[in-house]
Amino acid sequence: MLLSSSSHIKNLQTDYDVIIIGSGAGGLSAAVPLAQAGLKVLVCEQHEVPGGWTHSFALQGYRFSPGVHYIGDLHEGGFLRNVYEGLGVSDDLEFCELNPDGYDHILIGQDRFDFPKGKANLVSRLQKHFPHEAQGIAAYMDTVSSMMENLDSMRRIKSIGGALNTISKGAGLVRWTWRSGKDLIDRFVSDPLLRGILSGQSGDHGLPPSMVSSFVHAGITYHYFNGGYYPRGGGGAIPNAFVRAFKKAGGKLRLKTAVAHILLNRNKAVGVELADGSKLTTKYIISNADPEVTFGQLIGRNNLSKKLRRRLDRLQYSVSALSLFFAVDMDLRAAGFDSGNYWLYDHADIDKIYRLGLTDYILKNKIPSALFLTVTTLKDPGKMRKGHHTCEAFTFVGYNAFRKWAHEKSGERSADYQSLKDKIAENMLKALNKRFPGIRDSVVFKNLGTPLTNEHYIKATRGSLYGIAKTRRQVGPGAFPIRSEIEGLYLCGASTLSHGVAGATFTGLLAAKSILQCRISDMLKTGGRSLVIHPAEDLSYWQKKGK
Repeated sequence: MLLSSSSHIKNLQTDYDVIIIGSGAGGLSAAVPLAQAGLKVLVCEQHEVPGGWTHSFALQGYRFSPGVHYIGDLHEGGFLRNVYEGLGVSDDLEFCELNPDGYDHILIGQDRFDFPKGKANLVSRLQKHFPHEAQGIAAYMDTVSSMMENLDSMRRIKSIGGALNTISKGAGLVRWTWRSGKDLIDRFVSDPLLRGILSGQSGDHGLPPSMVSSFVHAGITYHYFNGGYYPRGGGGAIPNAFVRAFKKAGGKLRLKTAVAHILLNRNKAVGVELADGSKLTTKYIISNADPEVTFGQLIGRNNLSKKLRRRLDRLQYSVSALSLFFAVDMDLRAAGFDSGNYWLYDHADIDKIYRLGLTDYILKNKIPSALFLTVTTLKDPGKMRKGHHTCEAFTFVGYNAFRKWAHEKSGERSADYQSLKDKIAENMLKALNKRFPGIRDSVVFKNLGTPLTNEHYIKATRGSLYGIAKTRRQVGPGAFPIRSEIEGLYLCGASTLSHGVAGATFTGLLAAKSILQCRISDMLKTGGRSLVIHPAEDLSYWQKKGK
């Protein structure tokens, strides 16, 4: 079925069978199986390195990864693991497991809770801390599992009988369709601190719990039930492995190649015009860019239906962030740090904190009320340089806070912009130092990224982290479909079915599946080696490897 479909596509005469705009997790996960099916595939990436949010970069010899901090679903039998092995990218990709006793550390005021690997372990630990909420905790976690597993079953329906069976099992899904993550938590528990802990991973979608879809909230919790993992070598290891598999299959990647326009013939996408004015024809286009870039800029609103124009005008994009990349000359492990992530909150009203994150609050207040901190050299000890640890800290901010500098050229912005960046970086370090004394004075390098940084390097509208905001009305049927209203144009990435590395990867597979007219399982037959997982917290292991 796969071969006959690709043979049919190749009978048409064009420069390429498929042109993919953007090399993020979605674009590359579409590119590899299409090339492996024998199609002539081109990926155009405007940046000098591939990967989109999954890329890594170096500053003064230190390597940082702005969008990859941990990934779930890599356990034996996990879907993402099956994808990496099935496409053969596992041959060039390895992961380090985060601390299984605490892959996420939630610090609220003076309280701390560590999320352990394993649903049963998580339930048990929560019940130990909150015995008066034991029944609600168990019911909450079971509901999270049921929501995700029944949703997955509905996606796999292949017959009327299967549909009826799934509907009977998933009838409970309907009640959560228009509910928020906060609704889901509040339904089962009432302790304010426990509610804060269960909301503590909200940075993985960036919205106040009262605004995010209950399914998105549940999906993030469920995604990490089997632990968290970090790519060895940093986030850029993921696109690098995909590019190797892509080129091995005959695919072509062009870096520093921005697409200026998607070419149309009536209502059919027939090619692209590059920024240098050259034009390339193709049978299919897959855009890994967000909807505003794809439809508003590359196609133009005049070429869209009224319905799509109205939809674009109403879109709400996800929050942006201030990203502090820094290195310290300090023994962080001796100071009590491990490979888990640190979510720092001033108080348990997480909803209030994330609402402030949608505004310019951080510019008006000296110390942020929330921070995310990761020590990447404790996740992957092989990243150590000159004995220094590399760290990444993030706090949320609304794009409008930086709009006044958006018209200025990147790297040449006004002195007041740089002065503001310096002040924010210092305030973020002060906040970290309150929690972890000594870290601020140990900084040997620092650099701050803003929403404008995201807009420049990632081409993310309004510097958004997660494509369109994952509100109740912008997920599921409210998100953008893989097949667009324009014939031959497909979408993938965070503004379609799901966000994050795993979510975006799945959307790329769906785009490739639509073109090849096959099943996803048909595309996962290259067969790479079993994915290598290194134990990050086993110091003797790394000592044996000379790290």
